[in-house]
Amino acid sequence: MFADVFGRAPDGVWQAPGRVNLIGEHTDYNEGFVLPFAIGHTAKVAIRLRADNTARLISSYGDEGLVTVDLTRLAPSNMHGWTAYPLGVAWVLAQQGIRVPGFDLFLDSSVPNGAGLSSSAAIESAVALALNDLTGAALTRQELVLVGQRAENEVVGAPTGILDQSASLLSSEGHAVFLDCRSRHVEQVPLDLTLAQLVVLAVDTRVSHAHATGDYAARRASCELGAEVLGVPTLRDVSVNELSEAAGLLDDETFRRVRHIVTENDRVLSTVAVLAERGPAAIGPLLTASHLSMRDDFEISCPELDLAVETALANGALGARMTGGGFGGSAIALIPAASEAGIRQAVQTAFAHAGFRKPDIFAVTPAAGAGRIS
Repeated sequence: MFADVFGRAPDGVWQAPGRVNLIGEHTDYNEGFVLPFAIGHTAKVAIRLRADNTARLISSYGDEGLVTVDLTRLAPSNMHGWTAYPLGVAWVLAQQGIRVPGFDLFLDSSVPNGAGLSSSAAIESAVALALNDLTGAALTRQELVLVGQRAENEVVGAPTGILDQSASLLSSEGHAVFLDCRSRHVEQVPLDLTLAQLVVLAVDTRVSHAHATGDYAARRASCELGAEVLGVPTLRDVSVNELSEAAGLLDDETFRRVRHIVTENDRVLSTVAVLAERGPAAIGPLLTASHLSMRDDFEISCPELDLAVETALANGALGARMTGGGFGGSAIALIPAASEAGIRQAVQTAFAHAGFRKPDIFAVTPAAGAGRIS
C-alpha cells in the first residue's frame, strides 16, 4: 500500500497493539495501579524518511486522502484529525531535541476506533517506535511511553495517564502488565487463559467515546480536588481504611469519585495477588465490583455497557466490566470457554431487544507489545 501511494518501498514497517484493561480504570493519572494487556488488533505504520522537512501521511480508512504538512510549522493548535497522533509524536520528539526529518507514512489499523481499546495509543506507539529507530534517538520504551502520553495530552488534548502507551509498548505475549504509575515499575503477570479454559470476550458497544471531551477532564478534576482537600499528593496516597474520614471532608460527588479510585487501586492489587495464588478463574468478582464502582461512583458507564455486563453475568460469565475511559466503548467478560457461543448470542439478542446498535463481539488474548515487523 505504501509503494502504491508513494512510488517506492518504505524504510520499514512497525506495529503496536491496542489493549484491554483487565482492571484499574482512571487510576493511572492518580499515580495508582493498572493491569492491562495488549491484544491482537494492531496499528501498522510504513515509514520512509525524506531529505526535506515535509511529512506526507495517508491511512487506509476514511476519505481524507493524502495530507501534506511542513514539520517546521507544527504546533498543537494546527494538528487535527487522525494525523494529530503521528504528527503529535513527531512534534514531541522535536521538542525533546531530537532531529526528526521529513517522512512519508502509511497507516493501517485494525484497532476499532472509539471502542475504548486504545486505538490512539497504538498509533502513537507504532510511530514513536519507528521514528526512534529511524532517527537513532535510542530512547527506551519507557521513555517512548512518555512521548506518546505527551502527544495525547498536549496535542490531542486528552488528559490521560500512561496506561495505554505502557500496555502497547511494554506488553509480552501471555501476560498482563502490572504497572505502578508512580514509580513506573512494571511486572509481567502470567495470564494463561487457554490453560484455564477461559476466554475474555470484548463487547464493542459501538457507542464511540473520546478522551478529549469534557467528561473525562471533569473526572480528572474531581480527583485532583479530592486529593487537594484530603491534603495528599494524589489519591494513590489514600487507603481504603481512610475513606470513612474522607466522607466527612468531601461533598458527595467528589467523595464518590475518590472512593472509586481508592477501591479500584485496592482491586488491582487484589487481582494480581489472586492471579498468583488461585489463577484467572478466581478474579471474576473483582472485575464485576470494578464495573459497579465505575457505574455508580465514577459514573462513566452507559446503558449499552451496563447491558453487556449484566447479560454476560446472567449467562454464566465469571466476571464482567466496562474497560477503558468510559462514556461508551467496550466491556469485557471473563467466561468459561464452553460458554462462549451462548454468551455471544445472549448479548446480541439483548442489544437487539433494547433497540441498541448491533455490538461487535470478539475474543481477546494477551499479545506481544509493539515491534518492527519488516
